[in-house]
Amino acid sequence: MKKKLKKEDPRVAELIDTVKRVQADFENYKKRMDKDVQMRARYACSDIIMKILPVLDNLDLALKNSDNQEELVKGMDLIHAQFMEILDKEGVKRIECVGKDFDPRLHEAMMTEKSDKDNVVLEEFQPGYTIQERVLRHAKVKVGNDDKKDHSKGDSGKTREKV
Repeated sequence: MKKKLKKEDPRVAELIDTVKRVQADFENYKKRMDKDVQMRARYACSDIIMKILPVLDNLDLALKNSDNQEELVKGMDLIHAQFMEILDKEGVKRIECVGKDFDPRLHEAMMTEKSDKDNVVLEEFQPGYTIQERVLRHAKVKVGNDDKKDHSKGDSGKTREKV
């Protein structure tokens, strides 16, 4: 077998040459892919920024024409709506929380207040947002605490944590 596969054999030399070319092509492919991944990471946010730039333009325009307070407030409301529309199209939703049951997966309790509405969000200090059902930022809230209830036991008698 060794006698048949001598390096001087043109078929062996051709196969070795082919393997070397394929290996070089593969190395070049890897380098191109690495460069492509770096470029995508560098400019990943450019699509959303292009959508936000008109909002910034409108904000600049509103601030330039801020002599009339009433018109400025109207302009800010329109800009806010435009911004929220962009976020909505990107799948970003505001977490509705006032009047809802406290949910630690969505809310961050900043304080509690005595209330007849136990474990219910009374006030929102900072809105929270989700993107495609994943929490981007928890809503910072004030939660009601009914001192009349026994917080050490739930409805079924099981121990329950205080908020």
